[in-house]
Amino acid sequence: MPWSFFSPMLKTRIILIAACILVVWLIFLLPKSVVENEAELNPQTSPTTGNASHAQANAEVISAIRLLKAKLAAEPEKRNSAIFADSLAGLYKKANLFDSAALFVEQANSFFESPESTQKAAEAYFQAFTFAMEQSKRKELALKARSFFERILQKDPARLEIKTQMALTYFGTGEPPMQGVSLLREVLAQDPKFKPALFNMGMLSVQSGQYNKAIDWLNQLLEVDADDVQGRLLLGVAYLNQGNKLKAREQFEQVKKMDSDPAVQQQADAYLKDLQ
Repeated sequence: MPWSFFSPMLKTRIILIAACILVVWLIFLLPKSVVENEAELNPQTSPTTGNASHAQANAEVISAIRLLKAKLAAEPEKRNSAIFADSLAGLYKKANLFDSAALFVEQANSFFESPESTQKAAEAYFQAFTFAMEQSKRKELALKARSFFERILQKDPARLEIKTQMALTYFGTGEPPMQGVSLLREVLAQDPKFKPALFNMGMLSVQSGQYNKAIDWLNQLLEVDADDVQGRLLLGVAYLNQGNKLKAREQFEQVKKMDSDPAVQQQADAYLKDLQ
């Protein structure tokens, strides 16, 4: 079954699994656009949980952003400007404005130009790409992330985690996905047991409806690490879509035993409900 035939709920779950692997610590954050206007920093429009202390924290972050932007604009010394830009990036991340954070990380990197700052810029743009929803924005951010990943790989081509992340920037952007698949295969040619590449090959196989291939990739992953919860959850999804309800149930029940995190429990329960 091709990806277009998935139900909206199933698509959402698969995307959530992918996001969990890529940036698991940010799974519940929503993507935000680049701040071009100070009005976008209005605390009343900032994401809140209805909690007064949370709203106050947002207001404090917004105030700090405005103060630092004023200092940055008035700072003639490049090193201090880079430091201010780096601090602004951290504040924009707190405000869940990942595009803006990436811009300021890049500005700081233009001064420091160190391996650490280059990787920080790559990760910032990759994070923004991961949470962008519009294809045009995803492509723009993917290209930026890719440019920094390429700089890193030029100096150290053995960085398999960097090559894996770069491979993912070819998906969901309207570009030929086979370029990303080829990169993942290069990674696995270098290290057949590299977990992120195995997981992502499994995920991409599920998305394209190639469930037998997905099951093969994910079983390889579990041979490397039987405790990989997200890999096992995705394996259950592959079995579910293949029509093998028995094996799907086994995976989802195993996931529930392995991880007591409420989000993981909720995901597994949702799939088990589909099997009823």
